Parts: sequence; structure tokens; C-alpha cells
Amino acid sequence: MVVQPPGTPTFGDVYGATYRLVEPGEFVLGDSNTSGHPSEQPSCTVRITEPFFLGERHVTQAQWADVMGDNPSKFQEGWSAGLRPVENVNYDDVQLFLNRLNDRDKDALYLGLYGVWRLPSEAEWEYAAKAGSNTRWWFGNKDVELDEYGWHAGNSGGTTREVGLKKPNSWGFFDMNGLVNEWCDDHWERTYVGGRTQRPHRIDGCDSFVVRGGSWFTESDSTRSGSRSHAYRDKRSDGLGFRLVWSPLDVQPDEAVQGASSDSGAVS
Repeated sequence: MVVQPPGTPTFGDVYGATYRLVEPGEFVLGDSNTSGHPSEQPSCTVRITEPFFLGERHVTQAQWADVMGDNPSKFQEGWSAGLRPVENVNYDDVQLFLNRLNDRDKDALYLGLYGVWRLPSEAEWEYAAKAGSNTRWWFGNKDVELDEYGWHAGNSGGTTREVGLKKPNSWGFFDMNGLVNEWCDDHWERTYVGGRTQRPHRIDGCDSFVVRGGSWFTESDSTRSGSRSHAYRDKRSDGLGFRLVWSPLDVQPDEAVQGASSDSGAVS
């Protein structure tokens, strides 16, 4: 089990969002208990070699609107709508958001470092979701505690909610189990045959990307840490959003930004 040390470094942005350091380590990707879906097998050991900062919460409607100048989300009613996750964004929408955010932040320093905004890889996402555990959810194998940690079809009331209302996992990340599915930067493949690394998995000609986490309208099983789904790159859904990764760089990210905006050709 990988345990995040107390006092893990964090930084905040102008939207009040917090980004938490995820240290390198090793974990089992997929379902090692052979009780999950075939797409979660065969399980494989993945080494996270590069540290990264992951958003504690989903990107909100307020953050999206400030960067993009619009709000495509379905659930916009109420004074607190800006604190709900942005949804109805496809993979290419997210890439445009990342390009604009990186352009705006190209001279910004966080914790004294330059960096690049991007989507998490599937391995990075599951590593953070499992938070050192090897159970179906980070808190155990039964969903009796799920209502304390996530929004799903059984408790959402048919809508999204403000980010961060439920308890975080043991590494400090909120809403990893439900609320809205999250785009990852990997092309979809039906199994883990061949293994995985920290880097996004790429398949020539693939037009479908991994999405993770489950949502407000899916059943509890879809919110398991190892549960996988996928969507074509042009897919928009009121149950599909994303969270940010910030990768620190050794140099100012003039040329690195282009490389961080993942290969634009893929997924749905």
C-alpha cells in the first residue's frame, strides 16, 4: 500500500480549486480479485515514476465559463450552479480548454515551478482513486459506505451536485466515486493485455477514450475504483466532465504546452 505522507504539498488557483501532489509509487491496475468486468483484466502492476498534481475536485462550471466564455452544462439552475461540475463537454472541447488554460498560465509559477495542465492518464486516475487500497472502493469491498463518498443513481436525486460535498478518499480527492464520469487521456482498449504504464495508452486509428468514475445517473458498481467505460471523442453527456492534472516542468513551458495537449486524434 502506498501511503501519502502527512503535509502533502498542495497549491490553489484563482477559482479556489486545490491541486494535491501525488507521489510516485506502484499499484495494481485493474481487478486483481477477478470479480469485476473483463475489461478490468488482466490486472497488471504499474509504476508511477513521475510526480503530478491532481485536482481535488472536478473542474467546475465557473472555471469553465471563465476560461471558455460559455457554459455547456445541463444543470445550470440555482445560485450554486457555478460550483457544480461542468458537463456536456467532449474530448476535443476539453483539449481546447487545456490549450487556453496553458496559454494563459504559460508564465505562471506554482510552488516556484512552471508546469502544464493536462488530463490524467487512466493509470494516474486509478492510482489516485484507489489511494493505496486494493479493494473495490478505496474504503472497502461493500457499497454500504458509498453514500458518504459519492453521488450515484441511488442518492443523487436525478441531478449533479456541487463538487466536494461528500467525504474525500484517504489521499484527499473528492468525488472519485460518482458525480460525473471523467475523461482520461488514454485510447480505449477492451482489456489490459500487454500491460500499462503511467503514460496514456495509444492505439493508431482509435477514436474512443477511457472515461472513469461513474456518475449521478449510474449504479453503484460503476463507481468502483477499477470500473472502466469509454466514449467517442465527440460524445457530450450531462454525466461526463473532467478533472485537471498539473505536471511540473524543469523549464518554462513554451514548447512543452504543445506536447501536453495530448495527441488530438482520438476518442469520442
